Amino acid sequence: MRIIVFFDLPVARRQDRKAYAKFRKFLLNDGYVMLQYSIYSRICNGQDGVAKHMRRLNENLPRVNGAIRALKITEKQFENMDILLGTVTPEEELGANKIDFF
Repeated sequence: MRIIVFFDLPVARRQDRKAYAKFRKFLLNDGYVMLQYSIYSRICNGQDGVAKHMRRLNENLPRVNGAIRALKITEKQFENMDILLGTVTPEEELGANKIDFF
């Protein structure tokens, strides 16, 4: 399974930028990798792993206006993503084989 987090957070004020940076740092420290700006992905080991990381996401939400979405998909669905413009990232290149490293 995989969680994809999409977010659009304000950065106009200093406190907004700090909240944005703190949330982004949380994502990176929690094992998420950037797919695109404000889109991060993390592999989870089954439904229990997804539930655990969804709890962690909710516990670390920034206290600012904005939008954050989380999409839960299978590895097969992730592998079926079409890249319309740009290059394949190392994360996408590994695909399901990345699980072997855990």
